[in-house]
Amino acid sequence: MRAAITQAHGDRDQIRLVDDWAEPVAGEGQVVVSVAACAVNFHDIFTRRGMPGIKIPLPVVVGSDIAGTISVVGAGGEGWAVGDRVLIDPISHDGKPGMLGETADGGRAERIAVGTGHLIRVPYNVTLEQAASLPLAYGTAHRMMITQGRIQAAEKVLVMGASGGVGAACVQLAKMAGCEVIACASSEAKLARLKALGADHGINYASESILEWVKRQYGKPAVYGGGGVDVLVNFTGGDTMKESQRCLTLGGRLLTCGATAGYDVGIDMRFLWTFEHRMIGSNGWSRADLVALLDLIAESRLDPVIDKILPLEETAEAERMLENREVVGKVLIRP
Repeated sequence: MRAAITQAHGDRDQIRLVDDWAEPVAGEGQVVVSVAACAVNFHDIFTRRGMPGIKIPLPVVVGSDIAGTISVVGAGGEGWAVGDRVLIDPISHDGKPGMLGETADGGRAERIAVGTGHLIRVPYNVTLEQAASLPLAYGTAHRMMITQGRIQAAEKVLVMGASGGVGAACVQLAKMAGCEVIACASSEAKLARLKALGADHGINYASESILEWVKRQYGKPAVYGGGGVDVLVNFTGGDTMKESQRCLTLGGRLLTCGATAGYDVGIDMRFLWTFEHRMIGSNGWSRADLVALLDLIAESRLDPVIDKILPLEETAEAERMLENREVVGKVLIRP
């Protein structure tokens, strides 16, 4: 079977295309899925580089966002049939650690064997490419913005790092909820695409201070109310947290689902208590988040942003595009 494997930790030259990877077999309670599309995520890059404290069985087939068609149903696979279109939730949510594409083979291959607990039916009017765009980016964004953050219509929502997969999803979900959306990105070209997705305003953080823009647009946050934004999405971390706090209005909410620029951040406690801010963490997604997203697509209320679809042979190029931040939305691999 053809697969793009990550053979060792390191640079992109550790990604290798092979045509003799072991054919998956459906065990008890499993099915084999013919992969139609697999999204590329920064998590794949972190897996390839190596993450502290997480041991990966190498070589491994990376790729966690997977959609396809069932080709084999194993014993105990009642309720599923050959030809069923499915989204594979990379986490089974049954309390067992690990994720497909990390501690077990993922979707950068022609086929994959998974337990039926990973399967979610794809509605007939949702493409498999749309479905494959969902778990890590849109699932994470939905849980952070809707399930945990409870954004409301007319709120001012600022999204840092808005051009990536999670960021673009946040922009779309906030606009869908009726919010006034401010998207932050590093170029005017990216901001133009984000405005086409529904962002009302754009901040080029490469040339302008986010805080100064917020104060100019909405006024400096005041302890008696007024000024600033209601919700700020920051999954960047690093040295951005204090500036983020200063952008929030009285009672504002800071939402986070990660720390791509570093987890050891500084927090100004004076702003936290004086402005009665709420800092809300969100970890991944639930099955309910993915089902809700599929329903939104089926109802034509959401269309995941797919920047490029590349063949399996160009897997390393797909990762390069993400690493160089040339992408708005998702890049998919089609085995």
